[in-house]
Amino acid sequence: MNRYFIHLTYKGTNYHGWQRQENANSIQAELEKCLGIKLNAKIDIMGCGRTDTGVHAQNFYAHFDHETLFDEDNLQKLTADLNRFLPADIALFSIWKVSQDAHARFDAIERTYHYHIHQSKAVFKNELSYYIFGKLDVNEMNKAAGILLEYNDFTSFAKLHSQTKTNLCIIKAATWIEQADGLVFVITADRFLRNMVRAIVGSLLEVGQGKRTIDEFRQLIEAKNRNEAGYSVPAHALFLHDVKYPVSF
Repeated sequence: MNRYFIHLTYKGTNYHGWQRQENANSIQAELEKCLGIKLNAKIDIMGCGRTDTGVHAQNFYAHFDHETLFDEDNLQKLTADLNRFLPADIALFSIWKVSQDAHARFDAIERTYHYHIHQSKAVFKNELSYYIFGKLDVNEMNKAAGILLEYNDFTSFAKLHSQTKTNLCIIKAATWIEQADGLVFVITADRFLRNMVRAIVGSLLEVGQGKRTIDEFRQLIEAKNRNEAGYSVPAHALFLHDVKYPVSF
């Protein structure tokens, strides 16, 4: 067998996340179907992670195995053919051969998410950004975001009753960036829990709105209780921005 990596992007609005599931359309199922038709074989694809319903990916990686050894020209042709065949909201950048033990999920060393917010009514942004009315104290929000780097147990931001074996993550960066047309929350970690980023953003927005102090934000992390955290912001403004692999990968 030969292993191949796929670099793709997708708009998650019309999908129930990346993960294949019964009675619901997913990115994984759509890609497996199209790739299987093109290669005339049953194809199982492993993604670099799972994005929830409605979440987008600017950069996503996956791998699959196939008995055929494709050269670079054939892989470029396969990429082009799939882009013609796939729905308009899924696009492939490239496909390339990797070593047989390369793994899209387990070899990833960090992932970065972006969450977009706009504060002025903008009809063309509503589908990909979250509208928040009123003033936000971005300085306080960034102080609170910095506290995340001091901890590694994020049970307070984890989806309840999930099958995750551990709620430990290493957050490497977390900051709010002010832009001319709104705010972007950028967070990088070795791994993320289900619903984690959206719960963190909701809690940080409460800090920015004066509903929660910096000390109270620290206390909610230490409580290790999801009921202590803020609301989960909507999925439509969340993007998996990038996934990094070892340099020698």
